[in-house]
Amino acid sequence: MNGQWIGPYSGTNSGLLVVELDDLGDHYEGFAYAYDSDASLPSLIATLHHVPKAESNFARRLPLAPIDRQTGHILTEELIKDRYPGITAPHYADTEWSLAANGISVKWNTDAGTSGEGHVSKGNADKPSELVPLQAVTTWNEFKEYASQLKPYNAMFRGQENNEWRLRTSFHRTGRAALPRFLVHDLNTLHRHLSGLTRHRFNLADPLDNASFLDLVRHHGYPTPVLDWTLSPFIAAYFAYRNLRSNYIRLDQQVRILVFEGMQWNSAFERAQVLNPAFLHITILEPLAINNPRAVPQQSVSSVTNIDDVEKYIKDKELVSGKTYLQAIDLPAVGRKQVMRELSLMGINAGSLFPGLDGARNQVKERFFDI
Repeated sequence: MNGQWIGPYSGTNSGLLVVELDDLGDHYEGFAYAYDSDASLPSLIATLHHVPKAESNFARRLPLAPIDRQTGHILTEELIKDRYPGITAPHYADTEWSLAANGISVKWNTDAGTSGEGHVSKGNADKPSELVPLQAVTTWNEFKEYASQLKPYNAMFRGQENNEWRLRTSFHRTGRAALPRFLVHDLNTLHRHLSGLTRHRFNLADPLDNASFLDLVRHHGYPTPVLDWTLSPFIAAYFAYRNLRSNYIRLDQQVRILVFEGMQWNSAFERAQVLNPAFLHITILEPLAINNPRAVPQQSVSSVTNIDDVEKYIKDKELVSGKTYLQAIDLPAVGRKQVMRELSLMGINAGSLFPGLDGARNQVKERFFDI
């Protein structure tokens, strides 16, 4: 039952219900959000403590808190009165839950006299990608021709060594979903451990520092709700091919380069100022490269999100808007040797993209060993 579950709710109000559960061994813990369809109204959050694994039905009184749409901060009663005159925010809800493999159903009544019910289901984030690749670009030479005609610094690119991998953050791939828990426990612990190793002392309360810190730990392999992109299609190609091993490549194996119209996306849809606001989002960022010498040579751009099934969310937005934002290009993995050689001639190799000892070592290894 762990993961992110999303679906509609109706009753006194209607909107989107989101349930995020983390597996803590003998039980689940997480959060439930009610995002009102009227964006001018505050959203509500409920904390789910010790959700039993052994029970498929249970009832519980849950404290409720209204949250600010942009900041994600809990709103005090004074702020509610000031910003939402005439609105009475509930303090708790008596809830009845039904958990099943195909979905979670919940009914509630609040102390404010409101009631509702919703059914949420899990997305297909753990399933193979459903993106159909461009049929006009299927070889390395075709990709070079395609890339040479693109307008610089317009689209964003991401290389993945397996064309079946669905677009999903490393945080969500671990099976975790509860972002408030990540923000409180993971980030604060990382901050304590890493602050003695960085020249800059990151202030996590500052949105710019927070974004830079998230980007830094992601670049060093920690699972985060951030996806790495680059403004260079050729750097994306390098990351698609770099970890393949020549002796283990199948003849039918393909890598994938994703093309995302991220700047247009940012203009078309609401951006979040924090990671976990009171609405679902994918927000494009260009974090400051603080203590992160890899970011500039990799022409790094990031997307931060509180959504597990990123691919489906983008597809749903495309269907509504009639515009295409995300495309895929699949290339044969067997072309790795030629691709890596040509990319190195362009100055794209481990030494240029990973400044430091490890990058220099890997550049020489790529040069002398056909791995």
